[in-house]
Amino acid sequence: MSELRNKIEESVDLIKSKSTLRPDVAIILGTGLGALGDEITERTVIDYADIPHFPLSTVESHHGKLLLGHLGGKNVVAMQGRFHFYEGYSMEQITLPVRVMKFLGAKTLIVSNAAGGLNPNFRKGDIMIIVDHINLLGDNPLIGPNDENIGPRFPDMSEPYSNELVNMAMKAALDLKIRVERGVFAAMAGPSLETRAEYRFLRMIGADAVGMSTVPEDIVAVHMGMKVCGFSIITDECFPDSLVPARVEDIIRVANEVQPKLTEVMKAVVERI
Repeated sequence: MSELRNKIEESVDLIKSKSTLRPDVAIILGTGLGALGDEITERTVIDYADIPHFPLSTVESHHGKLLLGHLGGKNVVAMQGRFHFYEGYSMEQITLPVRVMKFLGAKTLIVSNAAGGLNPNFRKGDIMIIVDHINLLGDNPLIGPNDENIGPRFPDMSEPYSNELVNMAMKAALDLKIRVERGVFAAMAGPSLETRAEYRFLRMIGADAVGMSTVPEDIVAVHMGMKVCGFSIITDECFPDSLVPARVEDIIRVANEVQPKLTEVMKAVVERI
């Protein structure tokens, strides 16, 4: 058994000792988006610090807890807080929780983040359903030895975000009368925000939003055969010709303001899976 598989199994064993629930759906709640966890009923809460090999969340608004319970008629496991490359963690550490949630039984991953808007048609407070991504992190979580029992050496990435789930999310938002956009998400390493020139470059290569997460988790989920549905809350407008300094406090405030709408859409998607 590979070293990675051993780490996964040790994490899974601890979680199974705390809860007998076997999740169908895994959820990652991004910056300012942890409130969906309050909607999970009959939940078991496990601190990341208690799970072998899990890193600790160091970013404001990331609670650092794993939740197992019921949402939208499904068994779910949810991460209240994720890990980022800029925190100094390796790609394996960042993505280990996704692998653990898959080994707990989850076949679908729903992931959310706060992002800067690049598309001139987007505005602060919009919700974007992710249809594709651009990896500009300078690394890939699959670099290194590959365990064929976990996933293939060269996974296909022609559909990194499930078309079926994108359409399901669009229909759910329409039924809820919540306006959503669709777009391409670009991941940068951070933690510094981008320059005007970088925003121009990102827009030129087809990105509609930019952030510092999500892509590694998506890659390992696809590697393991999971279907992925991704959402971004547009928390600031990254238009080079009218750029104003961004403050983390404002980004979190906007995410908090929009999260009730995103929570409704995400719950509706879970119900329809």
